[in-house]
Amino acid sequence: MNVEAAELVDRLGDPELTVLDVRSEAEYNGSGGAGCDPRQGHIPGARHLELGLLAQCETVERVREVVGLPAGAEIVAYCHSGSRSALAVQILSAAGYEARNYVGSWHEWSRRDELPIETDGGSPAPAEGVTMKDQ
Repeated sequence: MNVEAAELVDRLGDPELTVLDVRSEAEYNGSGGAGCDPRQGHIPGARHLELGLLAQCETVERVREVVGLPAGAEIVAYCHSGSRSALAVQILSAAGYEARNYVGSWHEWSRRDELPIETDGGSPAPAEGVTMKDQ
């Protein structure tokens, strides 16, 4: 199952939802993303867990240990274009999570100037018209 940007924007700051960025550390912190993306960083509030670490887990218990959430937790995973996050969703679902893929991923999010981003340097103010429940 997939999630669209509109739902994700509406749920930013929702304590019941974990947004999981499965890209590299450089992509996540904004220091080395894809050149085709006009903005670098990550979705506000997203946790970082590289797909490679998740894919190395040999047991359900290890997946849950690495993710740090109880079985049944709701997770939306994203990457650059939705491919790595699709694999992450398969792993997370097999471990008992309610996992969905944001197919548009960073490739879509970075192009929409009205959507907020975070970087290691701090979070800019949310774009006009975007609600963030945690602010």
